[in-house]
Amino acid sequence: MQRFLAIFFVAVAASAQPQLALKQIATGLNRPVGIVNGGDSRLFIVLQLGQIVIYDGTRVLATPFLDIRQLVTPGISGESERGLLGLAFDPRRNGFFFVHYTNTNGDITIARYQVSSDPDRADPNSAAVVLTIPHPNFSNHNGGQLRFGPDGFLYDGVGDGGSAGDPNNNAQNTSRLLGKILRIDVSTLPYRVPSSNPFGNEIWAYGLRNPWRFSFDRITGDLLIGDVGQNSFEEVDFWRVMEGLHCYNATTCNQTGLTRPILEYNHSGGACSITGGYRYRGARYPRMSGIYFYADYCSGAIFGATEQSNGTWTSQTLLSTRLAISSFGEDQNGELYVADLNGTVSQLTDSLATQPRRRAVKK
Repeated sequence: MQRFLAIFFVAVAASAQPQLALKQIATGLNRPVGIVNGGDSRLFIVLQLGQIVIYDGTRVLATPFLDIRQLVTPGISGESERGLLGLAFDPRRNGFFFVHYTNTNGDITIARYQVSSDPDRADPNSAAVVLTIPHPNFSNHNGGQLRFGPDGFLYDGVGDGGSAGDPNNNAQNTSRLLGKILRIDVSTLPYRVPSSNPFGNEIWAYGLRNPWRFSFDRITGDLLIGDVGQNSFEEVDFWRVMEGLHCYNATTCNQTGLTRPILEYNHSGGACSITGGYRYRGARYPRMSGIYFYADYCSGAIFGATEQSNGTWTSQTLLSTRLAISSFGEDQNGELYVADLNGTVSQLTDSLATQPRRRAVKK
């Protein structure tokens, strides 16, 4: 069974940490918010205004893989959270893929498309809407992450509907799909609800604020979620009861039965919004192995969290940048990438691993 992990930041020292560096691979992109591999050497870059483009290993192809700008309410202002927000390829290698976007009414839409006879182009006429979730009143907190789990089901992160403090109490209401991680079976359409879902509907986990980015550990299957907080802490928890490890706007703070976060960080140093990432399982940078990398969108800091032998987690800042980090991505080999909303994609590297060892000289 997968463990449900909440990801936060605590500044502590760690030994044998990598020396992180960013190797830029693509520039001039229009608001990149996602990096996804389709099971081969290509990277598919999700652009918030409604396009997906392909990085083929040397360049970004001029023709988009998919262009649905006419269907999307885009995130055109500096802090807008609407647009084309997520992409996941069906692991059954059947040519289907799924996208998460806000439609022209502002509602959250999950749709299925099919790759055309040209593997670098999707068939725009193959669209099938899988699920539409009304998102009235506010434009923020639309979630956006799509991932297939080790169980073959499609997981979708959905925000709580927006505004401050979840005024409509969506996240705590298991009859509403806002503020949740959903899990559905899309092996056929219409989709089916897995019988093992805990509430008899699409909901897999509830009480979330805006689970912008989450990932599955490709070795253990653990689900790691970075969830946006409100004013003080970045967190994953039962929203409006706890903010990180702290009570938030609750008449009582009974924590019985709550899944507490494993880490947290506050908003000091200009931090404001967590961007969840991946646990590194690639082979190129051994010093990065097993570290969970994540970032803060406002400060540009990239953090690394590690699990201790007693099950606790510790984390520290590994790289300070000036990037507006919107997303991490993982290629087919487990190497990691970082998207900057201002238009670049870079590979996350360990600069120490590229330096030749000095040979001992006998005197």
